[in-house]
Amino acid sequence: MRTAILTPAEMYRADALAMARGISEKALIDRAGQAVAEEIVRRYGARRTVVLAGPGNNGKDGIVAGRILGAWGWPVVVTDDLTGAELIIDALYGAGLNRAFPDEIAQRVKAAGVPIVSIDVPSGLDGRTGQPCGSAIQADLTVTFFRKKPTHLLFPGRALCGEIVVADIGIPDAVLADIAPTLSENARPMLPEPRGDAHKFARGHAVVWTGPPLNTGAARLAAQAVARAGAGLVSLAGTPEALAVHAAHVSSIMLKPVGTREDFRLLLADRRIASVCIGPAAGVSDATCKAVLQALKSEAAVVLDADALTAFADDAGTLFKAVKARTAATVMTPHEGEFQRLFGTLGLDPLNKVERARGAAAASGAIVLYKGPDTVIAHPDGRCVINGNGSSKLAVAGSGDVLAGIITGLLAQGMDGFEAACAGAWLHADAGNRCARPVAEDLVAAL
Repeated sequence: MRTAILTPAEMYRADALAMARGISEKALIDRAGQAVAEEIVRRYGARRTVVLAGPGNNGKDGIVAGRILGAWGWPVVVTDDLTGAELIIDALYGAGLNRAFPDEIAQRVKAAGVPIVSIDVPSGLDGRTGQPCGSAIQADLTVTFFRKKPTHLLFPGRALCGEIVVADIGIPDAVLADIAPTLSENARPMLPEPRGDAHKFARGHAVVWTGPPLNTGAARLAAQAVARAGAGLVSLAGTPEALAVHAAHVSSIMLKPVGTREDFRLLLADRRIASVCIGPAAGVSDATCKAVLQALKSEAAVVLDADALTAFADDAGTLFKAVKARTAATVMTPHEGEFQRLFGTLGLDPLNKVERARGAAAASGAIVLYKGPDTVIAHPDGRCVINGNGSSKLAVAGSGDVLAGIITGLLAQGMDGFEAACAGAWLHADAGNRCARPVAEDLVAAL
């Protein structure tokens, strides 16, 4: 099950709902301070500790943590003088900070050269976006409460948080029903399992569109990932010249010659074809646009990646209209450059990745998987998931082609479009994490 992520405003509401159920603000602060103190002693021996306490409840949490550590024999002071500090508790500002944090303070804390434990978020981070407000503190450990905030998963905030611990301070889970959060953290997926009597078509037939002869590798990676994701049959579709190159490299993947739009239409008329992937090295061309629009007329689920998105950079409206006219799932998988070319800023905060992904999904009618080390998956209805297990290991050529193939393979097996996109993101990242220094082929094998 996925875990809800709360914006700062939703966290304030969670606190208020807990207090309305009879839990006092003092009790919440005391439990928060206790949790911070316990996490500190799990990791560090007693040492001179300086608490940097701000004016709000975040500061009160820090003071309580310091008081408890003092009762346990730690030398603790609440001051902004870092002289002699051997550990710093950063309790200056929490996730709701909405003004610039002074770089001078961040630099002083960094220069101390000691472990830093931040309460809620490292001071200076915007809890909604993961972006620093001016400057921000780099923590070794961040202790937050009840649920993570977006900044714990979105870069650069995720890197600035260090190790992240979510502590239980007694807020009942029942308050989530009143808050109804639409953002959550991705989790290990439940994958489709074939019935005991399943045949290959029952496990799904997927088609991957291939580019020209000298650009076949990306489509081949995608096709291999489709197969590894569990589809029963995988076909590469393209010109005979391109398929001749593929024929030298693949065995279990079928080859479907498609010389004209009519050939592609006839191929997709086979209702046993459950999903189609177009984009990996397809070429930014009119031919790619026509192939995309033809696929969108079919009853198959469609994954649009790479060139299939960039090809519509000057005519996004035509693409979005075709997506909204269909009932089958459409998943778009842009990286930052492709997102900019197809969607621009959408009039939204360019630093708020979650809201931009939601805006793109609403504008296009597609499920949008906005790639990066902090991949965000958004549904047109507003649901949104942040993938938390990604890493820079995935930043290699061909990695995105593998991701597109995984999603296509899951869709071929009948998985819901949003669930397939979320599962694909998690599996893709997990495959990368299983490798030391992966190239794209390693990701396919690790699946």
